Amino acid sequence: MKMRQPVAKKIRLGAVANWAPLYLLAPALILLAMFLLGPLLAILGLSFTDYQLGSKSLNWIGVENFIELYHDKNFWRSLRNTALYSGVVVPVSVLLGLGVALLIEAQKSFKDFYRTIFFLPVMATLIAMAISWQFILHPSFGFLNLLLKEFGLPGHNWLRTESLALWVLAAIGIWNQFGFNMVLFLAGLVSIPRHLYDAVAMDGASSPFERFRLVTWPLLGPVTLFVVVITAIRSFQVFDTVAILTKGGPSKSTEVLLYTMYAEGFEFFKSGYASAVTIVFLVIVLALTLIKTRYLEKKVHYA
Repeated sequence: MKMRQPVAKKIRLGAVANWAPLYLLAPALILLAMFLLGPLLAILGLSFTDYQLGSKSLNWIGVENFIELYHDKNFWRSLRNTALYSGVVVPVSVLLGLGVALLIEAQKSFKDFYRTIFFLPVMATLIAMAISWQFILHPSFGFLNLLLKEFGLPGHNWLRTESLALWVLAAIGIWNQFGFNMVLFLAGLVSIPRHLYDAVAMDGASSPFERFRLVTWPLLGPVTLFVVVITAIRSFQVFDTVAILTKGGPSKSTEVLLYTMYAEGFEFFKSGYASAVTIVFLVIVLALTLIKTRYLEKKVHYA
């Protein structure tokens, strides 16, 4: 019996060691279940009910919310507005972030100053900055219209003109996002080995464009993939500027998916229907992310 005790202790210690990773992961798993998986499952369940905010009862209605969503012209318009917004913000903010990063990296002085200046919109609270934009774009005393007047150009009611409002919000989105993209591209540029530029210079690629095409752009592939995916997700999540500046108007020309969720759930109290919109939104974002990742992954060159 005495000879078996050390073996038993080893078995118990081995079992504890095998469970140790789960013990360490337990706090994170509990928080994940409480704040991500739990709400997601609750929203999924509510999307199949007729629940209204504040109601003490609910009824199971199956896929009726999704059928109503399919026939809802307002939903399709908000989806189209979101797609148009993202279609403008993503490529422009990515290219602008890359361009500014290249210009800053080419500077020999004041690099930290330029980084700070261009990163300020990212650090600022978007709600507070949206209020500032509201004053800048005011039709009567806004800075933009006063500036146009100085050059003899007519002003506009930027946020109340149906053909302009969404484009103005897209411009604000670009202003807010390109600084974050710039920082990511700067990190990627710093990681590129300098000797590669010397190698292509010895091969005759002396112009900045040739160095960018042969070295910089291929080695920025992983960073570019990450920037495009993150920017696309953030652009689909636009809400603050819409809620503060336009409230989806004029004539729902700036209503996006997140604002539709908010309006249906907290203005019309149709929580079940708003949950269905949320599920469709999450599926669209997940599908677009997977498509972009798979497509761009094939074009990425890893160092």
